[in-house]
Amino acid sequence: MKIFLVGNPNAGKSTLFNALTRGHAKVGNWHGVTVGTLEREGVFGEGKAVYCDLPGIYAADARSMEEKAAKAALDASPASPVLFVAECDSLARALTLFFALCRGRRAALVLTKKRQFVRRGGFVDEGALERLLHVPVFCAEGKNRRALAREAARLQSAPPLSGGAPAMPGSCYIPARVTLSRTERLLLKGYVAVPLFLAFLAAAFFLTFSPLAPGGWMKAGLEALFSDVLGGLARRIHSPVVRGLLAEGLLPALGTVLGFLPQILMLFLFLILLEESGLLSRLAALTDGAFSAVGLSGRAVFSLVMGFGCTAAAILTTRGLDDRRVQRRTVLCLPYISCSAKLPVYLTLSASFFPHPFLAALLLYALGVGAALAAAVLTDRGETSLFVMELAPLQCPRLRFVVKSLLFQAKQFIIRTATVILAFLLASRLLASFDFSLRLCDVGDSMLAVLCRGLSFLFAPAGMNDWRIAYAALSGLIAKENVAGAITMLCGAFPYGAASAFALCVFVLTCSPCVSAIAAAAREVGAKRALLYAALQTGSAFLFCYLAYFLWMGGALYALPALLLVCACLLIGKRHEGISRSRRRHARRLHR
Repeated sequence: MKIFLVGNPNAGKSTLFNALTRGHAKVGNWHGVTVGTLEREGVFGEGKAVYCDLPGIYAADARSMEEKAAKAALDASPASPVLFVAECDSLARALTLFFALCRGRRAALVLTKKRQFVRRGGFVDEGALERLLHVPVFCAEGKNRRALAREAARLQSAPPLSGGAPAMPGSCYIPARVTLSRTERLLLKGYVAVPLFLAFLAAAFFLTFSPLAPGGWMKAGLEALFSDVLGGLARRIHSPVVRGLLAEGLLPALGTVLGFLPQILMLFLFLILLEESGLLSRLAALTDGAFSAVGLSGRAVFSLVMGFGCTAAAILTTRGLDDRRVQRRTVLCLPYISCSAKLPVYLTLSASFFPHPFLAALLLYALGVGAALAAAVLTDRGETSLFVMELAPLQCPRLRFVVKSLLFQAKQFIIRTATVILAFLLASRLLASFDFSLRLCDVGDSMLAVLCRGLSFLFAPAGMNDWRIAYAALSGLIAKENVAGAITMLCGAFPYGAASAFALCVFVLTCSPCVSAIAAAAREVGAKRALLYAALQTGSAFLFCYLAYFLWMGGALYALPALLLVCACLLIGKRHEGISRSRRRHARRLHR
């Protein structure tokens, strides 16, 4: 049996899906987390069923891309039963959608977030509501997996839903008080919420990158484990081939990549707290005016902030945007936001041009945000899109949820490191150790050197006429962590100066994302457009790399006046739409 989980965004569908299936669907305290249909087998009474978690939907006449996807999935299976998930707070509104989508199907109504609702004076009687609607009604909060499975199994004996949404008598349902606390009122003001976000961001960067903070301590501990403990054991191996492969190749490279796991988790901790607290949705609402100036909308904040974690996941969230054109431009901008996979590269190279990793990381992340906004400005054609969003509730992040999310991210990073990155490093080390006669040789005479020597010219204008650097940089197209691992394995340490290190960082920052992100973009905007974006970004990344090297070597003295002249010409030639209105002292202000 296939059972659909349907309801408004942020109602708790994915949480219920994970509870019934032991799945790992992305959950968060903001609207639009689920953007595609997720299917997984789970418990259903004493047996099994396939549960389908659909994107949130507000109305039967779907408007956004995610709503259309949910409606299309329901229309494709008209006989499948539905678990309709509704927050207790929005029950009166949700019942209209419940009858519009589920009429003629077997359906059950699942209530969520009841404790918070009751604390604010609300009341709901599931039994009376069940007798009124003639469908199974139950509350999901506080129930374990087996209890939820028994409740879901009541769908088997449920009659098809008929009629329309009834009026809600007071004996069944009393709405909660709609009041805002002082904190909630303050966080709806831009002069409080935006500085708070910036302070939160600064604290996250300090705790992640400073050597005096937890991220730096744990990184030093992991590096010591790989270099001293595991490296010492590997150096005792008698076989020179195995000893060289482990002690001089794989262990230093894996240590370089895995050593950044604590700092990556610190970065994810910041993102999880931002989502779970409800601050992210308020940031989206307050920055809509600024983003509309570059042709985006406030909802793009969700995707751009998610980009600090994973570009591929952030691209998938763009399906929540209402306008296809805005979605394409957001997908184009996202690769410039520095994802967690770029962090090992930045910190590996930054020691060459900045004495303090905190300042280096801050500079590179700021450059990425600036590049993303510049791409949005350059591709803006003056289109405007409607911005409609429901604010997620403010809440204290749940400790269990935060820990579980961090452990899941650590597991995903370790699995990727132990599979894709390890396979790449192993193949690279073998190719760098043998010649075409399969004899041990120096790196310069190896198969890898012969195959890649023709790539040396790519970074020669940036002071790196070296096939090893070219190979390491281009390996980032598979996974960005490969860049740090390949440099450590082939070079030991970065062999060039500050200008070249900064130029290579700029290349990694601006080039095409990894293959998983390109695949995600192909799903959202089409394969041809995704490949075109990747080609343009990689080609322009070489130009940005050369420019960064030129500016570092003293070209900034000549480039700054030229840049100011170009900006002045653009501002003079920019057309503005005129609005005629009164200029009196009390003239009415016009708001977007």
